[in-house]
Amino acid sequence: MATDQELSDFLASVERRAFKQAVFSVRDDEAALDIVQDAMIKLAEKYGDKGAAELAPLFQRILQNTIHDYFRRQKVRNTWVSLFSSLRDDRDGGDDNDLLETLEAQAGSESAESSADKVERAQVMHIIEQEIQRLPARQRQAFLMRYWEDMDVAETAAVMGCSEGSVKTHCSRATHTLAQALRARGVRL
Repeated sequence: MATDQELSDFLASVERRAFKQAVFSVRDDEAALDIVQDAMIKLAEKYGDKGAAELAPLFQRILQNTIHDYFRRQKVRNTWVSLFSSLRDDRDGGDDNDLLETLEAQAGSESAESSADKVERAQVMHIIEQEIQRLPARQRQAFLMRYWEDMDVAETAAVMGCSEGSVKTHCSRATHTLAQALRARGVRL
């Protein structure tokens, strides 16, 4: 069993390497700091009773899982932004988009994104978050667990203490309510 000092020394010895590993994976310093902090907390909370020799492989596994969780959350958020893009009003110009511009935007990184696009994206996310807050509590809870926390229907039902059918109903109603509210607020993605 590792002592508190051994655990502390181990975490101090790996923090820089873990940060670099996370930065290389997610390419965002702030997200990398959060990932490393979460991994360190998980190691201390759940595996502090393990021997000092076991800490390195456990920490690496936790760090990798935390990085994967980050990408899963990003994927879910991006999926919802893409789904809400179906609310786009095509009456303005029809299909006059340049295919190359569309491909560049999808393949481009955040650093290639214009300031106006970043501001617009932040405003749309703020509107989406406001509308999620307006959902009834059970719908909001089911929606967030299913689509933002990436839990499956059975896990969500267990946490909410209801049937899987109820979870599906809450999610469906939440999705329809959000779509209507965003359409009413003129959100165009």
